[in-house]
Amino acid sequence: MTADLTGSTALVTGATSGIGKATARQLAARGAHVLVSGRDSERGDAVVAAIRADGGRADFVATDLHDDASIRDLAERATEIGGGHVDILINSAGVFPFGSTPDTKADEVDDVLAVNVKAPYLLVGALAPAMAARGHGSIVNVSTMVAEFGMAGTGLYGASKAALVLLTKSWAAEFGPAGVRVNAVSPGPTRTEGTLSMGEGLDALAAAGPAGRPGLPDEIAAAITFLAGEDASFVHGAVLPADGGRIAV
Repeated sequence: MTADLTGSTALVTGATSGIGKATARQLAARGAHVLVSGRDSERGDAVVAAIRADGGRADFVATDLHDDASIRDLAERATEIGGGHVDILINSAGVFPFGSTPDTKADEVDDVLAVNVKAPYLLVGALAPAMAARGHGSIVNVSTMVAEFGMAGTGLYGASKAALVLLTKSWAAEFGPAGVRVNAVSPGPTRTEGTLSMGEGLDALAAAGPAGRPGLPDEIAAAITFLAGEDASFVHGAVLPADGGRIAV
C-alpha cells in the first residue's frame, strides 16, 4: 500500500538536487504540496516546474541554512505558503567535506555544524510544536552510514550526522506522545551531483557492501518517503539504513 499524502504540506530542505530533489518529487507524486527549499533559485524553480509538469503541487522557498534568522524565516514562510500548516519536514540539506583533522579549518567546522545540526534543530523547534498541537506530523532526518563507524577523513561529517541520529531519537521521545513521528534514513554511497567529485572512489566505497554499487537518489528517497507517510505509522525513533547492505559487513 502506498500512503496518500493529499492535503499535507511537506517542507524538504536541500531539495534542489540529489536526494532532496528525488524526495520532493516522490512526495509530490503521493499528493503532498511540496515546499522545495534551497539557495539556488534557478535549480529550485526547475524542480518546481518538473513537479508541476507531472501534475503535482510545489513551490520554491529560498533560504540560507547558515543564518539563524533565515532558518526561522523559512519555517514561517513554509507555514504560510502551506496554508497554515507544515505536516512533514524532511531535513535533507547537508554539507559533507572530507579531509584530515589537522587540515580542517575552524570555519569549516562551523559550516558543517551549522547546516547539519543547527539548521535541523531550529527547524524542528519552530515546526514540531504546531504539529504536536494538531496531533500529527512526520519528521525525517537524513543521516549517513559514517555516523555509525569510523573512517579516515570523514570524522567531522560523521560526527555531525551522529548528532542528528541522537536528536532523532530524542525528538521521537519528546514529540512522539503528541502524534509526531521522528525518524531518520542512513544512506550509503549515493551517486548525486554532490558526489561526482569522488569519481571512482565512490564505486570503491560502495563495493564493500552486498549491493556492490552506489545507490541512486530515488532509492534513498523511497526510504525517506516511506517513513514520512502513514505506512510507517508505528515507526518512531528509527534509523533506516539505505546503504546497499553496508550495515551487514
